[in-house]
Parts: sequence; structure tokens; C-alpha cells
Amino acid sequence: MPAFLFLTLMTAMRILSRNRLRAGLTMLGIVIGVGAVIAMVSIGEGAKAAVQAQVATMGTNVIIILPGYTTATGVRGGQGGKFTLTTSDGVYLKKRIPLLRDTGWAKRDALQVVNGNRNWNVRVYGISPSYLTIRDWDYERGGGFTQTDVDTASRVAIIGQTVVDNLFEAGEEPVGAAIRIKNVPFRIVGVLTTKGQSAEGVDQDDVIFIPFSTAERKVFGTLFYGSVGALFASTERAEDMASAVEQIREALRARHRLQPDQEDDFTIKTQVDIGKLQEGTSQTLTVMLLSIAAVSLLVGGIGIMNILLVSVTERTKEIGVRMAVGAKRRHILIQFLIEAVTLSLLGGTVGIIVGVAGARLTTLIAGWPTIISGSTVLAAFLFSLVVGLFFGLYPANKASRLNPIDALRYE
Repeated sequence: MPAFLFLTLMTAMRILSRNRLRAGLTMLGIVIGVGAVIAMVSIGEGAKAAVQAQVATMGTNVIIILPGYTTATGVRGGQGGKFTLTTSDGVYLKKRIPLLRDTGWAKRDALQVVNGNRNWNVRVYGISPSYLTIRDWDYERGGGFTQTDVDTASRVAIIGQTVVDNLFEAGEEPVGAAIRIKNVPFRIVGVLTTKGQSAEGVDQDDVIFIPFSTAERKVFGTLFYGSVGALFASTERAEDMASAVEQIREALRARHRLQPDQEDDFTIKTQVDIGKLQEGTSQTLTVMLLSIAAVSLLVGGIGIMNILLVSVTERTKEIGVRMAVGAKRRHILIQFLIEAVTLSLLGGTVGIIVGVAGARLTTLIAGWPTIISGSTVLAAFLFSLVVGLFFGLYPANKASRLNPIDALRYE
């Protein structure tokens, strides 16, 4: 039997090589389909890994509480829509909920910052000292500010690397330098390590952090002292986050004296929620692109079936001769199935090369991260095999059922 399969394979290769252009065009759908599957899954896996890395830059087990309220039309207000969260809420949550490792708060505004003859528009955050601890943000140079700086509304600042690049000359030391934020002088006490883009695509290094009290009293101004743009909390263990979220909701509802029929006047998010949202978006795009790839494989399979049906017609007399000299139906069936599988596997092999090259070029040209896994390549290759078997079965069965006498008489 192995010798028969080998001879049949050699015969299939010889028959396909008679018309290489037709065979190449027949395989084109398989090549495009397999290549697209590998490229799209690689891009999707790369995007998923990138989202996970970006979400990880938020910190460890971070919970974000945003102020919000429901209007008469039922539309929920966004961050800063109303003064519903305060610094005292943050202090209260830390005391009330043992699961929370720490709590902090922040308020932000986009302002122009000046250093000598250079200026830059940047996001300025007024924060509590615990904010950077919750965000797992380290210092490249210098250090942070203390609770004493907050209590005395000190004019000290911590800056990100993007701000350093735009406000200082190459090699110039920013720590200890004086800058002006909204015409208020500040002394830089620290430079943060680079975090890159957030899950929302925002440059996290294009920031300046100043004490919260300094921000609301000397820079931002406020209608209600102590109001915050967001509260932040963290837990020791990831598995405690869901329970902590529920306890935060209950504690804030009780503290804000909300009735059972009233909606929350705040919104709670976790980095897990943000990660799932971002991954869901990339997965939706991947599924759409894979659907297009599946259509290409379907078209390729139909092309194989059509070509084999034409081949059956062209070789009817040959099939009759083979049957007349003793070939059985299964031999004819196997021959045409091997031809179909050979076409699909050759197309699958070329498709793998095209898919891997496409993924690499995507990373090289567009800068999108891609992850090519062996399981994806193997799955695409095996799927091309299944396509060949499925679409080759009908023409192979048709050839095997030809009547030898009628086949010999066929012109």
C-alpha cells in the first residue's frame, strides 16, 4: 500500500505539472486563505499582548472610581461631570475596607509649561503621594514629594520623560531646575521612568505631577475644595478586586446617602475591565478578518473541486483504460483525492510563507506587534488539508463511479 500511495503521489505531481499555470491559479485561493489566517491571528495575538502590557502599566490590581451622575434624561455624566467624589472619600475607603492596600486621588488639567525659551502643553495632575505608589511608577532620577509637601502646598513637581525631551536640552539635568506652570514657579524634584502608551493610546510620559493641594489652590482653582477627578485604590491580590469593588460601591452609596432607588453617583472601573474592553475590540476585528480569510479558503476549495471536475472529464478515457486493466474504484478515488490534497497542501505551504512574511512586514512597516505561534501555523496547514479532502471528495467519487465501457468509448 505505501508503494501504491507513493506512485499515486508521483502521478499526481506529474499530472499537475502538465499545466502549472492552472495548478497555480487553483492554489491561489488556498494560499491567500492560509496566509491571511496566519497573518491575522498573529496580528491579533500581538495586539492582545500589547494591550496586556499597556494595562499592566496602570499598576498592580488598580481600581479607579470616577465621579458621575445620572441626568433627568438618563445619560450618565463623565469624569468631572459633578463634584461627587472628594479626598475624604479616599481616606474613608482606606479606613473602612481592609482589602484595600492603599487609596489615592488625582485631578488634572491641560496647561502650558515654560522652561526658559521653551514651552510645552502638557497634562498636569494634582495628586496625593500615594497615587504614584498605586500606579507602580518608579523614578529615573530624583524622587517624589511627601505628605508635608501636600500639607504646605509646596511648589514641587515630578515630570515624565516626554516633558524632559520637550522642555530641556539634551544632557541638561532637569532635577532641581525651575519651570513655570500657569505662571507659577515650580522646582522639579523627580523624573519618572518611561511607561509608554496607555491602553487608550495616551502617552503616559507626557505628564507633570504636583501636590494635590498646590494644584487646587495655586494652579487649577476649584469651586469645591477637596473634589477630585478620580479616586484610585489597589488590593494586595488580584482575586480580591471583585470583592473590593462591591465593598467600595456599598461604602460610597452609604456615605453619599443614596437611596435604594437611586443610581450610583460614581463609576467604578478596574484595569481588568479596561483590558477586557480593549481585547474585545481587537478580537472583534480579528474575527472579522478571519471571516474574510475563511471565505478565501472556501473559494480556494471550490476552485480545487472545479479543476478536478474538469480533469475528470479530460481523463475519462484514461480512467476507463485503468479500470479495464484491473484498477479498482478505490484506486481511482484515492488518486483524485491525492491530487486534491496535493494542491491544497502545496497552497497551504506557500500560504504559510506568505502569512509569516505578511506578519513580519506588518511589524516592520506599520510597527504593529505580531506573535506567530506554531499552533496557528499547524492549524492553518491542517485546515488546508481538510479543505482539499472535502472539496476533492465529490470529483474523486464521480471519477471512481465511471462505467469502464462508457469511459473507453468517451471522445
